[in-house]
Amino acid sequence: MRVKICGITNLKDALHAVECGADALGFVFYSKSPRYITPAAAKRIIDKLPPFVERVGLFVNEGVETIDTVCRYSDISRAQIHFDVDEESLDAIGLQTLPVVRVKSPEDLLRFKDRYRLVDAYSEVYGGTGKRLNLEWFKDVDCSKMILAGGLTPENVAQVKALGFYGLDVSSGVESVKGKKDPEKVKQFIANAKSL
Repeated sequence: MRVKICGITNLKDALHAVECGADALGFVFYSKSPRYITPAAAKRIIDKLPPFVERVGLFVNEGVETIDTVCRYSDISRAQIHFDVDEESLDAIGLQTLPVVRVKSPEDLLRFKDRYRLVDAYSEVYGGTGKRLNLEWFKDVDCSKMILAGGLTPENVAQVKALGFYGLDVSSGVESVKGKKDPEKVKQFIANAKSL
């Protein structure tokens, strides 16, 4: 099971997550988020990461040019698109993308079904709300290209193991306060996810 630790705001949290086995780190380039990081601060962290760690930039309501510029500058490897876009818009972005499907009903799970995508519970605000999706909705659905987010914690991660997700994304479920990770929760979450 692949794990992304999202909402990274400092080098200590980033290096600890990688040491614990995180496959990807998420950097939130959305100024209204309590986990917001500037491109310059993200670059300072990313420059000190070991090789083979995916660096995901999270964007809300930004144009292609802004996304490409920030990603190039910060050395982001994949853009997570947290707003409504179509396939054509995703293809216009100059690096690999990860569309986010904000799920209101089971039918939403089929959006972007031919792409890797992140699925999260719908919320009026963007990201890190801790809301959980109804796991019943995933029965008989191919989850092999889905990354599940929303309401995951070290304690409940085992509940999703049988559904066959490509990966898991966690932010608020491993924090001590918004924007700061709890080292023990990060370690436990990754260990529990990887043992599935």
